[in-house]
Amino acid sequence: MSDASVKYLLDERDIPTHWVNLLPDLPGEPLPPLNPGTLEPAGPDDLSAIFPMALIAQEVSGERDIEIPEQVRDVYRSWRPSPLFRARRLERALDTPARIYYKYEGGSPAGSHKPNTAVAQAFANAQAGIEKLSTETGAGQWGSALAQACALFGLECEVFMVGSSYDQKPYRRSLMQTWGATVHRSPSDLTQAGTAQAEHATGSLGIAISEAVEVAARDPRCNYSLGSVLNHVLLHQTVIGQEAIKQMEMAGDEPDVVIGCVGGGSNFAGIAFPFVRRVLAGDARTRFLAAEPAACPTLTRGVYAYDFGDTAGMTPLMPMYTLGHNFVPPPVHAGGLRYHGDAPMLCGLVRAGIVEARAFGQNETFAAAVAFARAEGILPAPEPAHAIRAAIDEAEAAKLAGEERVILFNLCGHGHFDLSAYDAYLAGELEDPEFSEAEREHALATLPSAPAIS
Repeated sequence: MSDASVKYLLDERDIPTHWVNLLPDLPGEPLPPLNPGTLEPAGPDDLSAIFPMALIAQEVSGERDIEIPEQVRDVYRSWRPSPLFRARRLERALDTPARIYYKYEGGSPAGSHKPNTAVAQAFANAQAGIEKLSTETGAGQWGSALAQACALFGLECEVFMVGSSYDQKPYRRSLMQTWGATVHRSPSDLTQAGTAQAEHATGSLGIAISEAVEVAARDPRCNYSLGSVLNHVLLHQTVIGQEAIKQMEMAGDEPDVVIGCVGGGSNFAGIAFPFVRRVLAGDARTRFLAAEPAACPTLTRGVYAYDFGDTAGMTPLMPMYTLGHNFVPPPVHAGGLRYHGDAPMLCGLVRAGIVEARAFGQNETFAAAVAFARAEGILPAPEPAHAIRAAIDEAEAAKLAGEERVILFNLCGHGHFDLSAYDAYLAGELEDPEFSEAEREHALATLPSAPAIS
């Protein structure tokens, strides 16, 4: 048996004690969210109706490191630290000189990275005396994570699940219900936002967000919880990258490129932001690559503008790359990536040239997922399959160039609930929806009136 290590493990005492807040490190002056009525910067009063003050404080904090509550770290111990793997079998299959590493977040109870923020948000709301949380979910990974976190802290949980994923992934719904959540297919007839979007039967994350925000806004016992995009969500995920830095040191390697898939930006930020901080400080020269679906190419084909975070226009206006809040993506199987915009912090890094974005089609993404599963044995969710596609492309580029290259990507969840998608791919029946220029122009025509971003 070879002495070469395949996995790099940390002890529970190595769980980070603080989250990394990249906001004060970003180049330039960060653009604030805007109140859509006044077009003035949104303040705590604009958020306090649906978020507890502890999370609002994290959202706007200028502190570079924010302490993780001991009660949250104690729950993290159930699956953290997560392992870092060297993909030696994949390297051999590709015959590449590149060294490929992946951080595997699929060992959490929900099977993804989402509990890193779900636990933190449920704890903050329980401490504030909130009795219930409402939320949206795409593929069901976020809804699953929040359902379990609510069960841990004695909260009710109501989830609006995007219609296409509700149909494609029934066992995600079962998992949420097992943990005590109430799950609705979105768009539903339970809210004004859902009724107004009934013609879009496949749904979207933007529509589901509107429904969940509406429920929270009309119930004083209930707050809203978001699984991506906002600053406090991204900082909760940075436990991933902090662990990865230690594990890469154990492996004696330094990544040349760090890769993550992007829908709203949470798992990309989780793996990348601790490394980005080093680059911004001049201590490293790492490249960063965000991989998104060609059917919903916000970073590669969106415009940088102020837009609503939801379809009904109930949220503050956020500065981001957007396809327009009225855009309803086709029902690709990477349901967690079907969002019209992206996290403002991530968008700022893309705009500054620090993060590169690439878009991939559904079939080429599943081809990469199958190649990875056959080599490494882990069945990836369709979302991180986009990161695998990008990692394989980087490894093949290293081979063509005849150079070593160290690649690190975030395998943010397993695909055990996505086997219908694999069935379709293996049968040659998986579609490759395209995002046309006509769709782009139609979606962007409804951007709200807001100050232009220079």
